[in-house]
Amino acid sequence: MKIAASYLAITDNLEENINLLDNTTIDYIHVDVMDGIFVQNKTYDYEYIESILKNTKKKKDVHLMVKDVYNYIDLYSKLNPEYITVHIELEQNLLDVIKYIKQKKIKAGISINPGTYIGKLDPYLSCIDLVLIMSVEPGYGGQKFLDSSIEKIYYLINKRKENNYNYVIEVDGGINDETINIIDKADIAVVGSFITNSDDYQKQVDKLKNNQ
Repeated sequence: MKIAASYLAITDNLEENINLLDNTTIDYIHVDVMDGIFVQNKTYDYEYIESILKNTKKKKDVHLMVKDVYNYIDLYSKLNPEYITVHIELEQNLLDVIKYIKQKKIKAGISINPGTYIGKLDPYLSCIDLVLIMSVEPGYGGQKFLDSSIEKIYYLINKRKENNYNYVIEVDGGINDETINIIDKADIAVVGSFITNSDDYQKQVDKLKNNQ
C-alpha cells in the first residue's frame, strides 16, 4: 500500500515540515484544499501553497473540498499532480468535471463522505482513476477512523473486479499504525497527524509500512 502524507494538521513552520515530509519514503504529498464553503474550514491560498510545494520531489495528490471546483482545478493543475479528486456531494455535473480534469492530462478522482451511499459512485466508476473514501468527516485533521468505511472498500474492490475497472482505492482519515491494518485491501492510505504530530516523520512512516 502506498502512503500519501497530509500536512493538514501542521500549524507551525509549514515549509520546513513539508520539506521534512518530502525527504521521507512517503509516495505522495496529499494536498487538502478547503474553501470555507463546501466544508467549514479554509486552507491556505494557492499562491502560498505553490511557493512551498514547487521544489518538492514527491508526487502530488490533490483533494478538493470546494464549491467553485473549476477555478480550483485550474489553479492546482499548475502543481502537475498525479491526481485531482472532487467530491460526489458536489451539486454539479460530475462527468463534465472529470472530463475537465482529464483534459489537463491529470488523473481524475471522486471522493465520498462517510454519510453518502456508496452506490452513488456507480455511474462514474468506469471513467475515473481513483476513489477516495473519507473515513472521517472532511475538513478537520486528527479525527477517529470510522469503521463504516471498511464496507465501502470491499464494495469498490468487488465492483472493480466484476467490471475490470482501473481505479485505485484511497482511504483518508484516522489512519495510524493500527488502523492501517483494517484498510489493508486499499491501494493508498492518506495519513496526517500520525506522521506530522511526531518529531520523527520517517520513524512513523516506517511503522505504517511495516504494519501492513
